[in-house]
Amino acid sequence: MNEDSDLYIALLLNFALFSLMAVGGANSAVPEMHRQAVEVHHWISDRKFSELFAIAQAAPGPNVVFVTLLGHYIAGIPGALITTIAMCGPTCAIAYFVARVFDRFKSAPWRVVVQAGLVPVTIGLIAASALIVARAADRDAVTFLITAATFSLTYWTKVSPLVAFGVAAALGLAGLV
Repeated sequence: MNEDSDLYIALLLNFALFSLMAVGGANSAVPEMHRQAVEVHHWISDRKFSELFAIAQAAPGPNVVFVTLLGHYIAGIPGALITTIAMCGPTCAIAYFVARVFDRFKSAPWRVVVQAGLVPVTIGLIAASALIVARAADRDAVTFLITAATFSLTYWTKVSPLVAFGVAAALGLAGLV
């Protein structure tokens, strides 16, 4: 096998596994994507990972757009296709069969327990994703303050996160970040 096919197989296997871990959406698998792409395989830098994540979150559409961007950065168009299909395929198949089973057991007590148990797992995975991206983006005191201010603004007020995004973009254009 050549180097490209080895990379494609690694992407396929990794993202198929991420798909199975993505309880609550693609963002819940971001910490493991980061670990594999940055620390284990060295496909991408820490900073580029956080930049691609930011672009994907700012773009309209589903959160899985990040997977496509990451795959494209790592291996071009074939990488984008492989990562997207590997991330969506297994999850779609499992969701289809689980939905059929859940529909069959609408009033079963175990169904309520399973659904209630998945809520804190999902919140924890997404919080871990936020922490990983924040750590990668916060290179100095200014970027840390931007992250803290954005969190505070969106958590404790009703101001749109786009305001923080605009202010951060203006700081970047001004050369302050």
